[in-house]
Amino acid sequence: MIENKHNRLSPAYGFDDISIAPGSFTINPDQTQTTLVIGEHKFEIPIIASAMDAIVSTSFAMKLGDLGGLAVLNLEGVMSRYPNPQEAIDKIITSRPEDVIPVFQDIYSHPINNNLIGDRISEIKNKGITCAVSVTPANTKRLSPLAIEAGADILCVQSTVTTARHESKSIKGLVFNEFLKTINVPVIVGNCVSYETTLELMETGIDGILVGVGPGAACTTREVTGVGVPQVTATLDCSSARNEYHKRTGKYVPIITDGGIRNGGDLCKAIASGADAVMIGTPFAQSNEAPGGGYNWGMASPHPALPRGTRIDVGVKGSLEQILFGPSSITNGTMNLVGALKACMGMVGAYTIQDMHRTNLVLAPSIKTEGKHLQHSGHGAP
Repeated sequence: MIENKHNRLSPAYGFDDISIAPGSFTINPDQTQTTLVIGEHKFEIPIIASAMDAIVSTSFAMKLGDLGGLAVLNLEGVMSRYPNPQEAIDKIITSRPEDVIPVFQDIYSHPINNNLIGDRISEIKNKGITCAVSVTPANTKRLSPLAIEAGADILCVQSTVTTARHESKSIKGLVFNEFLKTINVPVIVGNCVSYETTLELMETGIDGILVGVGPGAACTTREVTGVGVPQVTATLDCSSARNEYHKRTGKYVPIITDGGIRNGGDLCKAIASGADAVMIGTPFAQSNEAPGGGYNWGMASPHPALPRGTRIDVGVKGSLEQILFGPSSITNGTMNLVGALKACMGMVGAYTIQDMHRTNLVLAPSIKTEGKHLQHSGHGAP
């Protein structure tokens, strides 16, 4: 650490900076278990779809639920503002690049319709799928009772940076240990990146932590504000807090690495860094089932004064099932994410996700370039 009386500077690492060391024994991938538990809810795969309008529609949530994962519906997005949300999405994806931010701001200025909240949740629940919804702290006390009454199973309270202690000149805001007494569903809170904040949030009684500030492909928080910590370091620090909290209380609170995951290798590195699950945006935006039609944008993109996101063209690669389970027709690790995770678990001898947390990581600045000259030059071997 570099330290002086004016500031402190410590190293931090992202997915491209590290690698996972093989284990001392190996197992068959089909012997591995990839389950995730949140409260009383169990999921076969540790993959959650981000609460982005370009990704999670009710039909997408149902499809991902059928495949063993969990999708989070944005209760402050177009799904709860428009009877036909696809019309608003189409307006966004067909806008000229120079017009897209004003279009965002116009579309998201339309008021939230409380009746639509119930309708969307009912669509998911009527198919027997676990329903997770997302709200910002400012709207949590107003919208969460409506969502829970309609049948929402899991509540995510999300903002760019979340802490247990928020000072404000306004009326008393959201206090988690008080709020949790008023509801009876698991609450996941984010986003944060440090040991201290994670531990303080867990001590309020929450049921999950989202880790990551600004790593998403469609997010520009780091460019606009300069705030963020690379995901490997953030996940290591937050998972250490989870372990300490579990040791103190006996309650295990899942850590969910949110953002920056581009392929199976990133997913595996997040789990090896201590995550119990990952929240994925852009890879899912590339599925046939995503309503964005090959585009994606961040949740903070429509901010009326300081947008911290942009529309990006990510293309369409295949079905949601292919992206999760294959078969893959490409070699860059962006399809068959679950297969990649199971293969990695086999290589390191991890039967469970918790076993993955005990694998060894190495700093590896050359991991993506060593021996890969022909791949990066665009030429195949002779």
